[in-house]
Amino acid sequence: MPVNDLTCTRSPDLNPDFKKEKSPENQPLERPQKVGFVSLGCPKNLVDSEVMMGLLARAGAELTRRAEDADVIVVNTCSFIESAQQESVNTILEMAAHKTGGKAKKLVVAGCLVERFRDQIRQDIPEVDAVVGTGELEKILSAAGIAPVTGAGAGDSPVFSGPRANRGQNNSPFVVLPSRPEGDARAAQGRFSRQSWDGAISDLPNYLYDDATPRILTTPRHMAYIKIAEGCDHPCTFCIIPQLRGQFRSRRFESVIAEAERLAQSGVREITLIGQDTTCYGEDLGLKDGLALLLEKLAGIEDLRWVRFLYAYPNKITGKLLDTIARHEKICSYMDVPLQHASASVLKRMKRGGGAEIFLRSMAKMRRTIPDLILRTSFIVGFPGESEKEFEELCDFVREAQFDWMGAFAYSDQDGAAAYALEKKLSPREIERRRKHLMGIQRQISKKKKKALVGQEFDLLLEGESEETELLLEGRTSMHAPEIDGKVFINDFPEEANPQPGRFYRCQISEAHDYDLVARIV
Repeated sequence: MPVNDLTCTRSPDLNPDFKKEKSPENQPLERPQKVGFVSLGCPKNLVDSEVMMGLLARAGAELTRRAEDADVIVVNTCSFIESAQQESVNTILEMAAHKTGGKAKKLVVAGCLVERFRDQIRQDIPEVDAVVGTGELEKILSAAGIAPVTGAGAGDSPVFSGPRANRGQNNSPFVVLPSRPEGDARAAQGRFSRQSWDGAISDLPNYLYDDATPRILTTPRHMAYIKIAEGCDHPCTFCIIPQLRGQFRSRRFESVIAEAERLAQSGVREITLIGQDTTCYGEDLGLKDGLALLLEKLAGIEDLRWVRFLYAYPNKITGKLLDTIARHEKICSYMDVPLQHASASVLKRMKRGGGAEIFLRSMAKMRRTIPDLILRTSFIVGFPGESEKEFEELCDFVREAQFDWMGAFAYSDQDGAAAYALEKKLSPREIERRRKHLMGIQRQISKKKKKALVGQEFDLLLEGESEETELLLEGRTSMHAPEIDGKVFINDFPEEANPQPGRFYRCQISEAHDYDLVARIV
């Protein structure tokens, strides 16, 4: 999300009467510093940016949408795959130009790239003044040279210290952070080791915001993300997120509900729950079927219209979770289950488990339980040693599974991931050929599924003027998760309707394309 496009909408937590005290160490400017943000990567990273923006605004900083007006520029980076790392580096260099040849006085780099290349960033890009890791969000104030708020009105945001530390239920400063036995076992096996990474600090990230943490929403007024958990305990050999984000940890149940209620009171109508694995929510807190319990409670918030969650781990989808989704109209009949592959042999090398037959049985149960279920998944193509036969297994599975939405990613070698040491690496050219072939199969499936929707009516959340052309409006149905799925273009509506962004309308589908739909408001 470029700085120029950043929309600082509102913060339900922000108190305009907060006072900023000068700190000799930070020596803030006399006038409010203007801070601009670039947030790259996933929605989880976006929430981190919103928290940092909230902390800065509470301390008296002025947020700006224009990089050329900023005194301080913060780039919140992604480091999941090689292309994301390169995008992050390119963006840092682009923003550095505003310091060397513009108004900016400080350049701060935050996020996953910092956890992976902390020292190298400072060494190779001297324009960078400070770095803030994924577990150091509260350090954004000192990084930007802004004094923290003290005294009355400072809020009760958690300040964590030491490995596996967190604020207690009674606000005692530090207690042992609960963890999942699976995560502790993986830690003992070295899953979270960063010893091979030059410059990485020894402590894993353990920060997790709560409902008392100030946050500036950058999404449209009608929707928001809520991060319900952080970190990951799974052993996937292609992934370094556990080293970047730490062990899995859930937010307190009451904290999530309190934030959702406050967001709904401020005008949010759609909430998307996110985490690296939302289906593990609450296991570290002793909750059984924690995600189902959380969804049940959120469905009771009167002002919310749609609730969904992203990133379900395949073997963590319980019958109670499916029943809860089916029972509540407000919970979108939508499941995002990243399967990563369908060949049992590839999945074994990925340390994922499962296979085509197991997945098909699980999907059949989902579809039986939840009427009109929308299924989304993603796959990794070109994993080391992926044979032509294994790739064809994946293609056959996609044809049979008939997903509503699907993404395919080219395998990316990551130093620190177990797959980095595997042999029989495929060439980038061959990996891209396979990715395009798989997406070609899905394109035909999607085209057929979208065509079947013509003539049907759905509730539509109008988002405003289309990015394609000012002659069209665009929106989403409950089948469309924010930012990742197709769009619904509106080309006709009654004169008296006067459609307003952020409101719900009844629409009828009139045309279908490969991924997008055209509709009229009825």
